[in-house]
Amino acid sequence: MTHAQTTGLETIASRYTVAETAQRIAALAEARHMLIFARIDFAADARRAGLEMQDSQMVVFGNPKGGTPVMQANPTAAIDLPLKALAWRDAAGAVWVSYNAPSYLAARHQISPELAKPLEGIVALVRDAAQGE
Repeated sequence: MTHAQTTGLETIASRYTVAETAQRIAALAEARHMLIFARIDFAADARRAGLEMQDSQMVVFGNPKGGTPVMQANPTAAIDLPLKALAWRDAAGAVWVSYNAPSYLAARHQISPELAKPLEGIVALVRDAAQGE
């Protein structure tokens, strides 16, 4: 499943649970010298509010050495940075990971390919987290 052509969103299947996928994303990001800025468990927050929803967790991560030059080139890029990956379960029980396509972010904020290069690391990171061993 991919939606990048129409929405800027990439979505790939995960072979792990939502919690495992989110943990793997965070662990791989840290192993690749990125900071974990936040982890948000939307389903847990919903339960605390007396609501129910499918499992859904977001990991917010990045490296200021890569993101800061992007934001210096165009301050509006800060609305999309740090990078985010959303692990979520659909109604059928399948687990997916969604993230903004780097090409979409570069086009949206008119960032040169050279400056946008560090953003491309999210593709392999998410793939490895969702489908790797």
